[in-house]
Amino acid sequence: MPELRAGDRQWSVAPGASLLDALNDAGLSVPFSCRAGSCHACLVRCTSGEPLDGLPEALDAAKREQGWRLACQCRVVGDLAVEIFDPLRDGLPARVASCEWPSPHVLRLRLAPERGLRYRAGQHLVLWTANGVARPYSLASLLGEDPFLEFHLDCRLPGAFTDVARTLAPGDSVRLGELRGGALHYDPDWQARPLWLLAAGTGLGPLWSVLREALRQEHQGPIRVMHVAHEHYLASELQRLGEEHAQVQIELVGPDAFQAALAGLRVASRQTVALVCGSPSSVEAFSKRLFIAGLPRGQLLADVFLEKA
Repeated sequence: MPELRAGDRQWSVAPGASLLDALNDAGLSVPFSCRAGSCHACLVRCTSGEPLDGLPEALDAAKREQGWRLACQCRVVGDLAVEIFDPLRDGLPARVASCEWPSPHVLRLRLAPERGLRYRAGQHLVLWTANGVARPYSLASLLGEDPFLEFHLDCRLPGAFTDVARTLAPGDSVRLGELRGGALHYDPDWQARPLWLLAAGTGLGPLWSVLREALRQEHQGPIRVMHVAHEHYLASELQRLGEEHAQVQIELVGPDAFQAALAGLRVASRQTVALVCGSPSSVEAFSKRLFIAGLPRGQLLADVFLEKA
């Protein structure tokens, strides 16, 4: 059987065993969220041997060259030695700049990294708490406009990360893991096209960043923003942008009115580009309606927020 080594520990594992499960079953507590290769919380670095990687394209060539792999996508097929991602060694230090509660269940967390971080609207970043809990969150800030990194955390339900996040205060330490490109972004080639930004819950976070990027790049086509939520935590800021920019239409929809709002989605132009973000059920509902309404599949970009335990 293959031998797996991590730090000063070595043990035998079944051939073809999940690397993530083998490490966690041994008590090494490798964090994970999605198990789909999207969140990048389960990074490990291979120092000897090579696992069978089921999703090599999930990491860029530079990271793979350095030996990094996503444990959730790898299987142990031979002797293997790994180093687990250590946020104290491998992460970027950051401090909490502010913690605001724009609604009872949404935390607007702003972080000041130790050094500048280049990112684009729609990307997400793995956040590490001081006690080693890691979860990916989408950036709601805009590079060049905001002097901080902003994240919108849904704290309605208990969770390992959100339980810690509720206790954060300005000055507290947080570590930043890998910056990851999501499906959402703004393309300057869309400038004259209708742009729809459809969000549920804190799925509004990355679309808030994309909206401001589109306006910064002087988007000329109509922009439709729909936010479906119990708590419209950015209502005043969205409405202000709607008042300042004639092409921006803001729609705040409660859960009870969601089906009626979906039925009202009509694609008047086949040039429309739609960006959708939120829970799996809301993204699926938006996507199905847009396809029925005639939106070409290649013009729908979606990012799904999985529940973070």
